[in-house]
Amino acid sequence: MHTRTSLADNPPELKLHSTMTTASPSSTVSVRPEQSARDVLCKLCLMEQPSAATRELLHCNCIFCTACLQQYVKLAISEGGGAPITCPDMSCQKTGMLLDSEIVTLAGETQSKLYQRLRFEREVKLDPSRVWCPVLACQSVCSVQSSAEGRPTPVSCPTCHTLFCSGCRETWDDKHSCSEQQPIMSAPAAKESSHSDGEEAIKQCPMCGVYIERNQGCAQMLCKSCKHTFCWYCLQTLDGDIFLRHYDKGPCRNKLGHTRASVIWNRTQVVGILVGICIVVMVTSPLLVLASPCILCCVSKPCRGKTKAKKKKKKKKDISTSEPSTS
Repeated sequence: MHTRTSLADNPPELKLHSTMTTASPSSTVSVRPEQSARDVLCKLCLMEQPSAATRELLHCNCIFCTACLQQYVKLAISEGGGAPITCPDMSCQKTGMLLDSEIVTLAGETQSKLYQRLRFEREVKLDPSRVWCPVLACQSVCSVQSSAEGRPTPVSCPTCHTLFCSGCRETWDDKHSCSEQQPIMSAPAAKESSHSDGEEAIKQCPMCGVYIERNQGCAQMLCKSCKHTFCWYCLQTLDGDIFLRHYDKGPCRNKLGHTRASVIWNRTQVVGILVGICIVVMVTSPLLVLASPCILCCVSKPCRGKTKAKKKKKKKKDISTSEPSTS
C-alpha cells in the first residue's frame, strides 16, 4: 500500500514540474510585448509616453499625455471665451467634448470656475431671450420678450428695475427707436479713450452677435467665438479676401491700420506661397506621369497572382471530378 501511494503521487508531481518549466520561457517572452504596448503615442507632443502619464477622454476615448492636456485646457479657457472645449485631435470622429470633471482635474478649481463663468456669459450673449442689465453696478441677467415684428422691446431689470431697450441698451422711453444690430453703448471711460474717427470701442460680430472690444490693432477682426473675419468699420466679411483688397477702395480705404509697405509685403508673401505651390505641382506632375506605369504594374501584380491561383484551383477541381468518371 505504501508503494502504490508513492507511485500514484509521483506522476502528477512530475507533470506539474514539467508544465512550470515549459511555461517559464513563454511567460518571460509574453511580458516584453505588454511592456512595449503600454507606451502610447501622444498626438499633441508626438512622443511615446507610458500609460501612467497619459489620460483617456471619457466622451471620445482619445488618449493624450496628461501634461499636454493640461496645457491645452488652460489655453482653451484663457482664449476660448467660454466656448466648449473639444477633443484636441482634429481627426476625432466623435468630436468629443471635455466634461466638467475632466476640466477640474486638468486645469484646477480656479480655472474651472473661470471657465464656468465665461461659459455662462457666452450662453447669455448667444441667447436672444436673455440680456445683461446695462447698469454697471447691477449686471443682472434679464429676460427678453420677443416681439412679433422682431423689433427691440423694453426690458425691465428684476434687480434694479431699470427699463432699457433690448437692442441698444439705452433707457427706454415712448419716442425711443434703434436698430437691432446697433453696437452696445460703451462706458464713459471707454468713450473718453475712443478712437479719433468716432467709432465705438465695442461692436457685435455680424455672424454670431457676440460683443467684441477693440482697444488697439488693425481693422481686420477675428471673432474668437465663430472664427469669422470681418472689417471693424463696416462689418463686411473678409473671410475670402486674402489680399485685403477691401481697404483699397470704398469708405474703408486706407483704414486697415498698417502702412502701405506692410500691406504690399503681406501680399507678396501670399503671392510667393501660391507661386511655390504651383511650382511644386508643376514639378511633381511629370514625375507622377512617368511613375504611373510602375504604379499600375505594382497594382496589377497581385491581381494576376490571384487570377493564376484561381485557375490552378479550377484545374485541380476539374482533374478531381474527371478521375472518378474515368474509374
